[in-house]
Amino acid sequence: MRNDRHLAIKLRKQNKSYNEISKLLGIPKSTMHYWFKNLRWSKIIKKQLTKKALRLATKQMKAIARANKKRWHEWRKEYRERAKKEFPAMKSNPLFVAGLMLYWGEGTKNPKTPIQLSNIDPKMIRLFKKFLLNICDIDKSQLRLALTLYPDLSKDKCKNFWSKKIGIPLEQIEKPQVIYGRHPTKRLEYGVCSIRVRASSGIKEKITLWTNLLYKEFNP
Repeated sequence: MRNDRHLAIKLRKQNKSYNEISKLLGIPKSTMHYWFKNLRWSKIIKKQLTKKALRLATKQMKAIARANKKRWHEWRKEYRERAKKEFPAMKSNPLFVAGLMLYWGEGTKNPKTPIQLSNIDPKMIRLFKKFLLNICDIDKSQLRLALTLYPDLSKDKCKNFWSKKIGIPLEQIEKPQVIYGRHPTKRLEYGVCSIRVRASSGIKEKITLWTNLLYKEFNP
């Protein structure tokens, strides 16, 4: 054990970490902590190793961030290229144009949020749903409805209404959000309905590009 301690001290003075010494000599880290805890030079080495580890970790994190940014850029580029190729064949389709105009006017604009369109008119929600299924090739299981209601509206009644009107199963309707304003009485009989698409970032890239291309068709 005395020889092990001598070797451990020698390795420690070579700026070896507890993990490295433990692997080389088979000594538990708890034993080395006991040997070195009151040695000033060992504490200095510990600080140096910690700073080095932090520098390496920071460098690795930056490299990971750069790689993720590059992957994200390539991924977005791929969807935009596909949208550009699909546009000529679809630009004369009334459903394609209607869906884009609906989303342009009523849809979410933040690129980091899922596709979502909100309105009080079931016909508008139903038409956008048709656009998502037939044009964007979204699977129906990815669709969700979210309701915004006033306190005096029946949640079950509203959920049943929108489920029937839009053709979305009740289990795909999220928990309604109740709003409490200065006038907590119903002004909208069935509240506001939002149709959402889960995991829709790629489709949103295509919709954004399609909208820009359609605008250029009318404003060359």
